[in-house]
Amino acid sequence: MFFIVITVIVLLFLVVVSFGVFLSSPKEVSPVLVFNKPKVNIDMSIFDSDQFKNLQPFPEMEIQYSYKATTKNNKPNTGFITAASIDQAKAILESGGLTVSELKEAAVGRDNPFIRYYQPVITLAAGAKK
Repeated sequence: MFFIVITVIVLLFLVVVSFGVFLSSPKEVSPVLVFNKPKVNIDMSIFDSDQFKNLQPFPEMEIQYSYKATTKNNKPNTGFITAASIDQAKAILESGGLTVSELKEAAVGRDNPFIRYYQPVITLAAGAKK
């Protein structure tokens, strides 16, 4: 019986508080307090300055390519070259006197990112068995 009385008192208290919160009318607030004009000044004259007009665009991002080529003496040559495009990479190699037989984008990263970079090396003692 005691727990029932305590439960009823707590529920009545919650009902009274919820009516007080949800049925009360909000206070009047002046529009000045609701919308504050930001205190930020943007100076657009920077776009007319010489410093802005002389900005240089970023160069294209370079990609690493792997190549197989032959020299003028028909010796095979392989390696990597970094260029903005495959055409630029081929032009660089040909300007170096190489005849390109294969040119493709090099794989970057690892096949499995969840393995360690360096695997621990475990050596067995002289008398130990596998």
